[in-house]
Amino acid sequence: MSVQKMSKRLTAPEISERKGGEPIVALTSYHAHTAAIADKYVDFILVGDSLGMVMHGFESTLPVPLDLMILHGRAVMRGAKRALVVVDMPFGSYEESHAQAFRNAARVVKETECGAIKVEGGKRMAETIHFLTQRGIPVMAHIGLTPQFINVFGGFKTQGRTRDTWAAIEEDAKAVADAGAFAVVLEAIVEPLAKKITKSLAIPTIGIGASAACDGQILVMEDMLGLSPRVPKFVKEFGEVGKAIEKAISSYADEVRARKFPLPENTYDVKD
Repeated sequence: MSVQKMSKRLTAPEISERKGGEPIVALTSYHAHTAAIADKYVDFILVGDSLGMVMHGFESTLPVPLDLMILHGRAVMRGAKRALVVVDMPFGSYEESHAQAFRNAARVVKETECGAIKVEGGKRMAETIHFLTQRGIPVMAHIGLTPQFINVFGGFKTQGRTRDTWAAIEEDAKAVADAGAFAVVLEAIVEPLAKKITKSLAIPTIGIGASAACDGQILVMEDMLGLSPRVPKFVKEFGEVGKAIEKAISSYADEVRARKFPLPENTYDVKD
C-alpha cells in the first residue's frame, strides 16, 4: 500500500460539525490570488456562479456554463490550501435528472478536486441531493432567494416578507437537511424566519442577507471589498478596493503621459 499525502483542508463534515459553535466564515472567490488571501481567514470558499455577473458582465447567473465553473474552480483550488472549496452547479447542469446531476457534479469534483458542490432549491431538489450524497458527493444546499430562479420570482426579491410564506421555506430547509446536505445557504430571508430555521435544523445555516442569527455568513468578495458599483442592502463594504484601483490606474496614466514612468530603477542597462 502506497503512502498518500494527507490533505490539511477543511472538509464538509468538519463544517457541518460547527453547527451552533463559532460562526462559520465564508467568501466567494473566482481566482487563485484572491483565494490565497481569503484562505488565511475563512472556513470555506465558494466558487459561486455569481462569477458570471461579477467577472463576465452577465445580467444574471443563468448564462454561466459548466466549463466556466470548472475553470474558475481549478484556479481557486490552486490558490487555497486550507479552506474547504465549494463549487456552484450552474443553471441547467443538474435539474434534468439524477443521472445528469451526478454526471456533472462528478465532473466538477474530479476536474477541480473541490471538496463539495452547491445546488439551489429546496423540496424540489431534495431527491437529487440525497442521490448525490449517497454516491460520495458532499452537497451544500441553497434556499430562500435562489438566483437561478429569478425569472420565476420576478427578480431578486427578499423572501419571507409575509408570514404566510414561511411554511414553504421552512419545508424547503427541512427537506434539504433530511436529504443529507451538510449545510444550507439562506439568502435574502427575513431575520425572524432565518432564526427559526437555524434553530430547527441540525446542519449549519450560512446567511447571506439572513441576519447574524445564522451559523455562518458568506458574502461576494467583490461586494465586501467595495469593488462592485452597486451592492444589496445586506452587504457591508469592508474596503474601498474599487477606489484604490481607480486611483492607482489614474496615477499610472498620468506618469506615463508625463514621461515620469518608467524611471531608471524600472529599466535595464546593457552589460558591457
